[in-house]
Amino acid sequence: MSLLATKPIDRNLDESNEAQHSLKRTLGAGALVALGIGAVVGAGIFSLSGEVAANNAGPAIVLSFIVAAIGCTFAGLCYSEFATMIPIAGSAYTYAYATMGEFIAWIIGWTLVLEYAVGAATVSVSWSSHVYYLLQRFGVGFPPQLAVSPFDTMTLPDGRVIHGIINLPAVFSICLISIILIRGISESALVNNIIVVLKVAVVLVFVGIGWAYINPANHVPFLPPNTDGTFSGHYGWFGIFRGAGIIFFAYIGFDAVSTAAQETKNPQRNMPIGMIGSLAICTVLFILYAYTLTGIVPYRQLHSAAPITLALAKMPYPWLGVAMDLAVIAGLTSVMLVMLLGQSRVFYSMSRDGLLPRLFSDVHPTFRTPWRSNLLLMLFVSFFSALTPIATLGEMTSIGTLTAFILVCIGIIILRKKRPELPRPFRTPLVPLVPILGVIFNLLLIASLNPYNWLRFVVWLAIGLGVFFGYSRRHSKLTAIADPTSRPAESLGD
Repeated sequence: MSLLATKPIDRNLDESNEAQHSLKRTLGAGALVALGIGAVVGAGIFSLSGEVAANNAGPAIVLSFIVAAIGCTFAGLCYSEFATMIPIAGSAYTYAYATMGEFIAWIIGWTLVLEYAVGAATVSVSWSSHVYYLLQRFGVGFPPQLAVSPFDTMTLPDGRVIHGIINLPAVFSICLISIILIRGISESALVNNIIVVLKVAVVLVFVGIGWAYINPANHVPFLPPNTDGTFSGHYGWFGIFRGAGIIFFAYIGFDAVSTAAQETKNPQRNMPIGMIGSLAICTVLFILYAYTLTGIVPYRQLHSAAPITLALAKMPYPWLGVAMDLAVIAGLTSVMLVMLLGQSRVFYSMSRDGLLPRLFSDVHPTFRTPWRSNLLLMLFVSFFSALTPIATLGEMTSIGTLTAFILVCIGIIILRKKRPELPRPFRTPLVPLVPILGVIFNLLLIASLNPYNWLRFVVWLAIGLGVFFGYSRRHSKLTAIADPTSRPAESLGD
């Protein structure tokens, strides 16, 4: 077996021994289900559900949620096995580094930028729309053109459609959260739990009250016919799959369950219950939410980054709209914070492995945070937040995440064959069938996305490969171990 395939996993497993001994197994199946629900419910349904209903699936967006959940389930079972073996970081980058070498790990790390950084930009656009609507409720004047990308439009509560210039509130949100991350933030279990309750409550209250305002005529036809008889993804069955590829964004975060594997009692039993249970409950919530949303507002009018606000405007409860907007804004803020935090930590790990310059792992002497990485991310993400339509951002995020999921599924097959002796507290069932189904299903979702999105993804990968062969390969710590003459010894770092 090659050095790249053996050294990383041996190192990661050795490093995880101390973590294993220091972690207390206290989480049961119920706690894992709650963790998964808290991680999943939020950005996707509040950001992209309206766009998918308006442009792709119509009321049949409920089927898009089911299709996306199936792909997540296969990938989640593979994540769980890796998480019980390599608990030190809990990211797809670490899993790939441990099993398939640093080249594949680099590709995953590079695609994770689309999940975390571009995902944060997607959420910031929705955050901006909710803040704009909230300001309007309180009579605070703010030009709507300054809350929308120049390449996008916004449907106002009064039905008017306006074209944007630049999304300034989205930029503000990214800058504010980046400054908070630079100064350092310690997670509060109480605050996190409150936000989780708020996010779930928003869905339940919306469904509970909104059900009475559903107009059955808005669900006819439930599956709108394809508009041009092609694979365009505008309605019909192709629209359902295109919608599933985009709305896949709604499920990002479910792998948080896998990161708690080493703190789980009886992981063989509880991990699949936590993973599949949280996905099943979230899927039911999403279906009820989407059915109610498209029943209140005709699907063609849902072209908005804040679709729930359009539905609330049709109910005679002004107080409900204010409460909902505040709860959604709180939930979206927490999602952006976690995404930007996660991105900086992935870059930190890649930098420590020599694959990125040291500035990404430079820690502030006072705040003890990777502040330079946070600053660069702030500039990068703000650019996308200001100028890119939310639908485009959502597709870019989904294709990056789907690619990472596919490589994780492949990694399970490789590791079962090459390292069968390794201890696995949780084993993915029916290998290689489940990983293969995960690969096929997630490839199908990628194939359903807009071809222009494939082109953007190919360009993004080409840039990443240029960075890898131009910098990372020469500065990698594994390269230095294999060939000490490949670069100066002092550049190896700690």
